[in-house]
Amino acid sequence: MATVHTLKISLKSVKPRVWRRIEVPSNIALHNLAGLLVRGMGWEGYHLHSFEIDGVTYQRPGPFDDSPFGRQSRDESKYRLGTVLGEVGAKMRWDYDFGDGWEHDILVEAIAPAEAGVTYPRCVAGRRACPPEDCGGWWGYANLLEAIADKQHPDHQELTEWLGHGFNPAHFDPVEATRAM
Repeated sequence: MATVHTLKISLKSVKPRVWRRIEVPSNIALHNLAGLLVRGMGWEGYHLHSFEIDGVTYQRPGPFDDSPFGRQSRDESKYRLGTVLGEVGAKMRWDYDFGDGWEHDILVEAIAPAEAGVTYPRCVAGRRACPPEDCGGWWGYANLLEAIADKQHPDHQELTEWLGHGFNPAHFDPVEATRAM
């Protein structure tokens, strides 16, 4: 019987917290999971990423076949979620955009049989918008939030123009995240 992993993804170092709860097939390959994480969180997907599980790095093979952290890495396309995180309570870290240094904690909250009539993947909960790409990591995002909230901030006009219209840091809709995934 097919099973589904319920994962809670929490973006580290960002206040207020940004997180998602998604349900994905347990047999998904890590490289496909990365695409779902990108879209579910709200990232654009044009940066490199890696997974770290129990000291082992999983990522796309590259010209040097090393992780950005100096350890030998494994090809993420050859490993399935249910194999590397086979128990409730298992954890991993997902790094996205090594320049900005976005780190995500991922926790397996549940593993259950797939429900009849339900389409997976799906996002069932979450909080707050994902930071915009290339905003300078958590420290740049903290400055961005401060600047857009204060019209007297020296960077208010520049950052508001850079963001464009429609960015609301408090907004999150699990239906939109599911569609994106």
